[in-house]
Amino acid sequence: MFLKPQPWLIFLAFCVQSNLYALEKTTKPSVMLPQVYEQGIDVTRYWVSEKLDGVRARWNGQQLISRGGQVFAAPAWFIQDFPTQALDGELWMGRQRFEDVLSVVRKAQPHKGWESVKFMLFDMPEQDGTFEQRLKALQSLVARLSTPYLQVIEQFEVADEAALMQRLQQTTNNGGEGLMLHAKTAQYRSGRSSDILKLKIHTESEAEVIGYRPGKGRFKGMVGSLKVRTDEGLVFHIGSGLNHQERQHPPPIGSRINFKHQGFTKNGIPRFAVFLRIRDVIEK
Repeated sequence: MFLKPQPWLIFLAFCVQSNLYALEKTTKPSVMLPQVYEQGIDVTRYWVSEKLDGVRARWNGQQLISRGGQVFAAPAWFIQDFPTQALDGELWMGRQRFEDVLSVVRKAQPHKGWESVKFMLFDMPEQDGTFEQRLKALQSLVARLSTPYLQVIEQFEVADEAALMQRLQQTTNNGGEGLMLHAKTAQYRSGRSSDILKLKIHTESEAEVIGYRPGKGRFKGMVGSLKVRTDEGLVFHIGSGLNHQERQHPPPIGSRINFKHQGFTKNGIPRFAVFLRIRDVIEK
């Protein structure tokens, strides 16, 4: 006989799930975050790269740290040949393998699963100079190192917007997530910046889970929707896209999720928001 889980059982699951994902906490790194690409810009002013579907990380010279300030439990053999310079990048295992890499890096103890992970680099946040100068320094640095776990993300130029969109379509058709554009003359600075842009075929955003709305009808005893807050401070609920298992064991409070939407309402709220997946490790 199938019994719907009661609210107290869901709460217990939240606690257990949070403990499973517990990692050492440190100061949140100041990271540079992208804005969404808009048509009409001069694309020749940018270096372009594939947007990797991985987990954002900062190497501070001693530890790998998540965007939320959690220290990844990377094995000593993984980081032993990393440099003393700060590095910015994505922990990645390949296209369409986000869930795989997340399952590896969010564990609280080092393990062999890290053998399949690479730290894909796109910037040196403490290096002086423009992005173009930092990129050259980064490529030179990695070329001198002997570790197989560090790799610089390929950067390329496009002649015009038509060429950019052609590359976007090609990347998406091959299973990629999208493209990133870095202004060649940009200095590194924390927060959202128009000097770094993300481009996808559909609009996808991130938000933090801050609460739940109980389900009704066939979802009684489960989660009906997630209460989320975007980096811009918008608070709203997302109910679409959650499957039965996710309603029984929803993304924990403090976790970051991806959702897609179709533009915005007149009040600035994402229209027709649909849950896609958990984006980041738990940020407690």
